[in-house]
Amino acid sequence: MDHRHGRDLGVGFMTTARPAHETRRVSSGDTDIHYRLFGGGGGLPVIIAHGLSFFSWDWIEIAEALASERPVAAMDMRGFGESGWSPYHKYAPPAAAADIMAIMDQEGWDRAILAGHSFGGRVCLYATATWPDRVAALALIDFAPDLAPLGRKRVAQSIGGQPDLFDGVEAAMRYDGLDPAQAGADLRKRYEMFLQPVDGGYRLKRDLYHRDKFKAVLETGQRAPEKTDFWALLSNLTQPLTVIRAAESDLFAPETMDKVRQANSRAEVLEIAGTHDLARTNPEGLVDALRPLIARAE
Repeated sequence: MDHRHGRDLGVGFMTTARPAHETRRVSSGDTDIHYRLFGGGGGLPVIIAHGLSFFSWDWIEIAEALASERPVAAMDMRGFGESGWSPYHKYAPPAAAADIMAIMDQEGWDRAILAGHSFGGRVCLYATATWPDRVAALALIDFAPDLAPLGRKRVAQSIGGQPDLFDGVEAAMRYDGLDPAQAGADLRKRYEMFLQPVDGGYRLKRDLYHRDKFKAVLETGQRAPEKTDFWALLSNLTQPLTVIRAAESDLFAPETMDKVRQANSRAEVLEIAGTHDLARTNPEGLVDALRPLIARAE
């Protein structure tokens, strides 16, 4: 989880009862994937992939809002939430993108619209480039291949500094800069859902491999070289493409919007109000930004 201000986490957060949905699992590679399935109907399906500091619970309201005429799956990425942890630490985009295909195969979906937030955007971009005939459209949510240094540093410190265990839900909230006494019931429930009680405390439902990877970066100052040219992948896409920047994002620099436009002239590049955590800070604006893409794909 990233360090975020309590005021940001509360803006636009929907406090109604969680919508009814099914939860399903599918075997994929060396692990199994949990996802939440909403809606139905004849529209093109949508699959939502979250970022490194989130999980499928954070995307329930967005999924429900998009599911009036189509099925929508909000997945827990491998190593997160209720999904299994890879015994071989296969968390790079090739393995995670294959998980998306596994969901599509299990549901019998020949084609789907992919919506990826942050690292989930990287995974969805890889999936779209690898299986172009199966992806009808792509939304990149506060993600572009270039990450702004300030946000990159914040994420490294937040994830890399995570303890093995938290003393309780309140401790996890305080780690993220939140005052448990001021947080509402929905926000507290979110933390309860992302923590698992174990001997000695509460474990975050995220493989500690991610923590250790960022911790090594903080200690050595060295990052593993990128194995894939994601700008090249973006440039070669021909599907309908929407790239959304959060106006208060520290990971997607404003000047990168023009770089995206230059890389792919077909891309619709938007900026909407909110922080990097758009599903929480501007859910209505995010849904409004995604609907035209869905219409173009259909």
